[in-house]
Amino acid sequence: MKATQSLHELGQSLWLDNITRELMQSGTLSRYIDELSVTGLTSNPTIFEKAIGGSSDYDESIRKKHQQGKSGEALFFELAIEDLQRAADLFRPVYDRTNGVDGWVSLEVSPLLAHDTAGTIAAAKDLHARAARPNLFIKIPGTPEGVPAIEEAIFSGVPVNVTLLFSREQYVEAADAYLRGVERRIAAGMNPKVGCVASLFISRWDVAVQDKVPKELRNQLGIAVAGQAYVAYRLMMESPRWQRIFNAGADRQRLLWASTGTKDPAAPPALYVQALAAPLTVNTLPEATLKAVAEHDAMHKMMPAHIRDYEHMLEAFAKAGVDVTALSQQLQREGAESFSKSWNALLASIEKKSSALAGAK
Repeated sequence: MKATQSLHELGQSLWLDNITRELMQSGTLSRYIDELSVTGLTSNPTIFEKAIGGSSDYDESIRKKHQQGKSGEALFFELAIEDLQRAADLFRPVYDRTNGVDGWVSLEVSPLLAHDTAGTIAAAKDLHARAARPNLFIKIPGTPEGVPAIEEAIFSGVPVNVTLLFSREQYVEAADAYLRGVERRIAAGMNPKVGCVASLFISRWDVAVQDKVPKELRNQLGIAVAGQAYVAYRLMMESPRWQRIFNAGADRQRLLWASTGTKDPAAPPALYVQALAAPLTVNTLPEATLKAVAEHDAMHKMMPAHIRDYEHMLEAFAKAGVDVTALSQQLQREGAESFSKSWNALLASIEKKSSALAGAK
């Protein structure tokens, strides 16, 4: 049995952290679904920057849309929605079979809106309506300004993938926002079933401290922080407040492990995947990590769900001078800035291609 299949049977969903037209046109994504137990897909500005800027697969579409007078964000979102609609259709059988628990794809609002609550709400509603797929999440950052947008989007019936979470505290804020949105729907007599996941980023923790901690602590902080969040997740799901919304028909907001490809060349490719094997969670894997995991034997060891299993590691990092709270805030700011940088590079690439293709024509 492949490790990917064993993780699926443990109750963890494996989603691909990538999208390109070639991936779908070649049948590779369909093969990942059939052979590697992939049941969803995520995208972000960096992924689209590489997909569009690094290939000619989008050139004809860009040419046609440019001729129609489209440019910038408007042109990009048409390209992205076309890709994600096609991916959503590939995953639709999974979505239907699991009654909406799995089979999702994700599209992110403009990263330039990370600190704009009203703008994020408007964009989330617009993109969800335009995509017209029930199994498409709108990604909203879990920044202080993004949290109220998450609540409002859920209340409006827009499925949300909360992105850019880096700590237990940030995760809990995102979970509370989802809960408030659902409770408002219940109070208004509306269907409480609105999909949502909360994405905690892992590997960036270890990149941030790799030159600041003893060798024995390298590549361990992301796992320890994830453990903290996982314990909080399990406790919240068992709380009376959450049980009430489940009883009313609401879905569980699943915890999602993001950025699980190892950045340290000395670390095993499947390091984070093995450490974060947990039921009722999602792991989004870069393509290279997915392939590496598929070569492993079956994984049966599950992630501990007790805080004592992570406290000693966090104490060791504190003794090494790592302020986890301050670093989580820094990583969230830097993550938003990184996506904004990729966004600007993406739009510049589209503009450059538009001009070149118009001239060639």
